[in-house]
Amino acid sequence: MMMIYGLPPFMRQTLPYTQLMRDSSWSWANNSRVGTRPAAQFTGKGNDKITLSGELRPELTGGPVKALAFQLLADEGRAWPLIGGDGTIYGMYVIESFKTTHSDFYADGSARVIAFTLNLLRVDESLVSMFGDLQKQGSELWAKAESAAGSLSSGIAAGGFSL
Repeated sequence: MMMIYGLPPFMRQTLPYTQLMRDSSWSWANNSRVGTRPAAQFTGKGNDKITLSGELRPELTGGPVKALAFQLLADEGRAWPLIGGDGTIYGMYVIESFKTTHSDFYADGSARVIAFTLNLLRVDESLVSMFGDLQKQGSELWAKAESAAGSLSSGIAAGGFSL
């Protein structure tokens, strides 16, 4: 598996991409000053976009049905996790656009080659906001476990049982 977006995987047999382009930006506000260049102030993260492009060859890879899966995901209007085949978690992305170009046709009009470009936009704040603060969650679970163990221990002691 090369990558997965939501449920459909990008694989050589389904929807292989040949190029992955990531465009990350950061926002800067500029304030004009007299006699010198403007002062720039960092105001936060900008957009994080990923563009995947490739070519489908229905006799070897996925065909129009695989392309349709991404159009259906886009129709849902929901964010889905984007995870690389190497385990890289990119975040939660929505489909901004999905472009296909059909060429080299068979006699029945079906395409031998379907070039595609999938544009994704990251919509989560950060991986921490996506998964939450794992240390905080772990500490809360530990505190609940200690509380439950204390309650169990006092309940056993009250019943005349010993540990």
